Amino acid sequence: MRCILEVNGVFKNYGNLPVLGGIDLQIFESEAVAIVGPSGCGKTTLLRIIAGLEEPDSGNVRRFYKRLGFVFQEDRLIPWRTAYRNVAFVCDNEMKVHRILQKVGLSGFEHYKPGQLSGGMRQRLNLARALVVEPDLLLLDEPFRSLDTPTKMRLMEDLSLLLASIGISYVLVTHDIREALSLAKRVYVMCGRPARFVYRVDLERKIDFFDPSFLELEKTILTHMYG
Repeated sequence: MRCILEVNGVFKNYGNLPVLGGIDLQIFESEAVAIVGPSGCGKTTLLRIIAGLEEPDSGNVRRFYKRLGFVFQEDRLIPWRTAYRNVAFVCDNEMKVHRILQKVGLSGFEHYKPGQLSGGMRQRLNLARALVVEPDLLLLDEPFRSLDTPTKMRLMEDLSLLLASIGISYVLVTHDIREALSLAKRVYVMCGRPARFVYRVDLERKIDFFDPSFLELEKTILTHMYG
């Protein structure tokens, strides 16, 4: 498989506060990766460095992708534009806009404004706007954090099927172990100050949350996250 992202020895401080303490990461085509760790450990900083929104203090990032999609934590929708116009803001191809709205489950809501949509539907719209540019790499920064559990579980299942069908590479960062294990085949555990990768999980199959092996894996990850 072709490598589309390579992160080597990345360090980052904010003033006297050490944030990242030597991060190495490779992402390959059609690969699903999650980075799980406590809130505030530097996961978002790493995503922003990958996206080129921030520069590392040392180390380097080699990008071999052409187009990037980014789903941020916060709602960045334009409130006075309809769902259709929010997506059309980044893509002027009418057929592509309608197609991606259908794929994320928003057919029939094209003329609704963000304030008329539920939290889960707004996040589907955020996802549509990131996917309509047909990215080679998608970055997801805790995209479910503001959703209630039933909405989160339904959206996670839909997202898992959608991303698998599209076949793009993506990196999810989250503090929720279940999100990581549901959406990724490779999971890194990140913690410490400065933060480092302290554990890695490679999954060959999707794990049932009620399977005893899941509970054992969750316990192992928690042990590495919080010592």
